[in-house]
Amino acid sequence: MLMRPDRKAIETIVRMALMEDAPWGDVTSQFLLPADARISAQLVAREKGVLCGEDIFTTAMSMTGEVAIEFAVRDGEHFAKGDVIAVVGGQAQIVLQAERVALNFIQRLSGIATVTAQYVAETAGTKARIVDTRKTTPGLRLLERYAVRCGGGHNHRFSLSDAVMAKDNHLAVLTHSGTGNLTEQLRSGFARLPHTTHVEVEVDRLDQIEAILAAGVDTIMLDNFTIEDLRAGVQQVAGRALVEASGSVRLDRVREISATGVDVISVGALTHSARALDLGLDYRPIAAT
Repeated sequence: MLMRPDRKAIETIVRMALMEDAPWGDVTSQFLLPADARISAQLVAREKGVLCGEDIFTTAMSMTGEVAIEFAVRDGEHFAKGDVIAVVGGQAQIVLQAERVALNFIQRLSGIATVTAQYVAETAGTKARIVDTRKTTPGLRLLERYAVRCGGGHNHRFSLSDAVMAKDNHLAVLTHSGTGNLTEQLRSGFARLPHTTHVEVEVDRLDQIEAILAAGVDTIMLDNFTIEDLRAGVQQVAGRALVEASGSVRLDRVREISATGVDVISVGALTHSARALDLGLDYRPIAAT
């Protein structure tokens, strides 16, 4: 079962988007359309994909006014080109005012879910997990991380406050400003952490691995390694820590990366490069009774 984003958090994000799009209302609909005009619309897939955003879509509509929505496809489910994903009905002014915001969210999130599912499919038969990164749209991380889960992927740390991840810049500062060797400096820092804090350190060369492992890390990140070095790194670590592959991971390479035996593959492209999926609302008026 998917862990859905908190409803209050969704409402906060959607409220900001609605205010941005119609700060003083939708003047086109308000001045051109009769107040009692009603319409029905189908949310139709213009291409195949994986759905994400039914709660966000519904919230954008319902926060604008009373609208009836019935989804035929649920979050995390695949759909084909031409499928009717949902049916929307209500007052024309309300539906048309909320349309763009609702579509923007569900198209963006479904795009992330779809590309994530493609990466996950490439790892079939291996132990590697596809995970996201912090390269998310500011303010939308909660939703974009959920989209990754809808696509079958997993989440990395949510924020800088959640885990230790010492990257090359951190190690460079330690090396040039600290005393003692790197292993000792890392151990000293780790000793001050709460016992539940996960610790990960990045390396970019095979000869760095032993010093990092000696510090007692939970995960070691092999950054921008060749396939041969990834395989050698996994053998060198030999189960003493989880092994994460990272750095310019592309869909056409993820299969061979997963085959090296790594435990985790982090992919920034899941969120920073996913395009919005082509979904559209097809309308028809409802005759007055």
